[in-house]
Amino acid sequence: MLQVLQDLEKGGTSIIEAPVPQSKSGHLIVNTSASLISAGTERMLVEFGKASYLDKARQQPEKVKMVLDKVKTDGLMTTYDAVKTKLGQPLPLGYSNVGVVANVGKGADQFKVGDRVVSNGPHADVVRVPKNLCAKIPDNVSDYEASFTVVGSIGLQGIRLIQPTLGEAIVVTGVGLIGLMTVQLLIAQGCRVLAIDFDDAKLALAKQYGAEICNPGKGEDPVATGMAFSRGNGVDGVVITASTKSNDPVTQAARMCRKRGRVVLVGVVGLELNRSDFYEKEISFQVSCSYGPGRYDEEYEDKGNDYPLGFVRWTQQRNFEAVLDMMSSGKLVIDELITKVFEFENAQDAYELLTVDKSVLGLILNYQSAVDKRHTNILRLAEETARPVSANQPSVGFIGAGNYASRTLIPSFKKAGCRLHSLSTSGGVNSSIYGKKLGFENAISDTDSLFTNDEINTLAVVTQHNSHAHFVCKALEAGKHVFVEKPLALTYEELDKVKSAYEGSSAALMVGFNRRFSPHVQKMKSLISSVNKPKTFIMTMNAGDIPAEHWVHDIEKGGGRIIGEACHYIDLMRFLANSEIVSVQARRVGEQCDGSIVEDKAAIILGFKDGSLGTIHYYANGSNSFPKERIEAFVDGKVLQLDNFIKLKGFGWSGFNKMNLWKQDKGQDDCSKLFLDAIEQGREMPISSQEIFEVAKVSIDIAEQLRNQD
Repeated sequence: MLQVLQDLEKGGTSIIEAPVPQSKSGHLIVNTSASLISAGTERMLVEFGKASYLDKARQQPEKVKMVLDKVKTDGLMTTYDAVKTKLGQPLPLGYSNVGVVANVGKGADQFKVGDRVVSNGPHADVVRVPKNLCAKIPDNVSDYEASFTVVGSIGLQGIRLIQPTLGEAIVVTGVGLIGLMTVQLLIAQGCRVLAIDFDDAKLALAKQYGAEICNPGKGEDPVATGMAFSRGNGVDGVVITASTKSNDPVTQAARMCRKRGRVVLVGVVGLELNRSDFYEKEISFQVSCSYGPGRYDEEYEDKGNDYPLGFVRWTQQRNFEAVLDMMSSGKLVIDELITKVFEFENAQDAYELLTVDKSVLGLILNYQSAVDKRHTNILRLAEETARPVSANQPSVGFIGAGNYASRTLIPSFKKAGCRLHSLSTSGGVNSSIYGKKLGFENAISDTDSLFTNDEINTLAVVTQHNSHAHFVCKALEAGKHVFVEKPLALTYEELDKVKSAYEGSSAALMVGFNRRFSPHVQKMKSLISSVNKPKTFIMTMNAGDIPAEHWVHDIEKGGGRIIGEACHYIDLMRFLANSEIVSVQARRVGEQCDGSIVEDKAAIILGFKDGSLGTIHYYANGSNSFPKERIEAFVDGKVLQLDNFIKLKGFGWSGFNKMNLWKQDKGQDDCSKLFLDAIEQGREMPISSQEIFEVAKVSIDIAEQLRNQD
């Protein structure tokens, strides 16, 4: 398939080829026929990409603060690499897509193959979209008209929040694409509408639709015009669909409103509010969220759980349907909003026009010429290298190309010199982007083919946690060596299945517990190993808060942060103690009245067979200006203290005082290399299977203790 991407670092817009996405439960695969470029949102993204680093920083001061905090904890070079990598991740453009359903995932049976639908899919000739973000198109609405549906629903949601009634005087400030559709929908609802903008051509369209107009650029006073329009009473409400850094739209809106008037912000404007403007007339102010209820709710969008109509009348999907009904009835006219139609392969020309001509409204991409690329699920990226000299020479297939895989793990494997055969992602796009960037021979979306490909003898699993055990078992049963990013399993049942698959296979198994391979930790191990006495450890992970709705907190999907992240420290302590874990105690904070997560604020005490003892403090309620990771070892009158894998200090050690690095090193490169070397040389894995299964079980034990705590 083909898809439009935006380079946020250098500003270029490009079309890439990628494998078609895999089918997914609750989703549709749609062959695109047309999509609409959002003149406001997408122009802003393109201009942001073209801005200098300084201008990018000025536009996102909150991100600058996050960067400065990261410099304090992780160091300058680590932070610089992270920022460069983040900006180097291309962004898919578009969210107003029209096409024909090609595949219906399980649980999406309200649709069928062949249905013509609108969705929030990106600019791509094939898209995979959740069922609740799709709506069927009436027969008398053309593809081009339907492509305006999602943008129109943004305006419609603003209207729903302002709750207009027949005969009310409503102002629309900013009559770009969304604003002009908002004008039409308000008039269809029986409202009197005043349109405010600096563009005469757009105002002329608003007037044609039945609105009165005001152009501040010609010296016309919006507040005075609004008062006259409302017959001196003050307008009932203002919908702001403008995009500007100025505070004027909000200030003017408040001043032209009647007592207890309503102001709803749909666009992006300055928000330095004058309290007296709102206080004296008890004016309500609300920010509208995208297409309507359900937006950013994983239960609704990704899992497909709809809100009951009797309680939430207008969801995103129902707003889509309402906009389409207005088009079908002729109340919402689109033809004059179409500025130009581009063939999809000329999308870059469309974005060039978007940035040089501020007057453009609807730019449509037509996909008629893109049909030939739609059925590729394996994309050749580079010439095939020679087959491995022996069965032991690693030829690797990667499953997953998220942040950790693309930024850290794949580069580590590449640096180790292995053959990067295929990169698989279910969506297809990331496998193409990072496959090309990191040197894979193939980008694929058909993950199952990795397990049957004879040219691949090693698989790396870097997916969401709930899929780890499944992929590991499948790989081991296929005779493939496996490197799996932690955790190995989320439940005892999964762990038993993995253990059984491992015992029945001749292939190797490795979990990505990289911290034990850090140069600092290796130094600590060499120092404390010389002491034949019990050791004590304190390990503190200042983990930082993750929103409760994040997938990692989902017990079934992420397993929680103890299993998913604190397992690193369980393994690290096991490595430094060099002794079997024989006792486990865990305690978390009490339940919170606000319903916040408590499992990620816990103390864990591990006892070891040799008498050693250690405490893991895993806290998500600390400050991000404090070191994120601190490891302390107390040994026979001596102490070692490691902060953030940058600075190691020794207290009381003869011949050792400190070991500092310029850049954080958590051992990922050495972890990957040692794994690959062990395969090639036929040696034991760098972490024994006994320790891998021991740490996995202890991690689950701890999570169970915390969840069952009284």
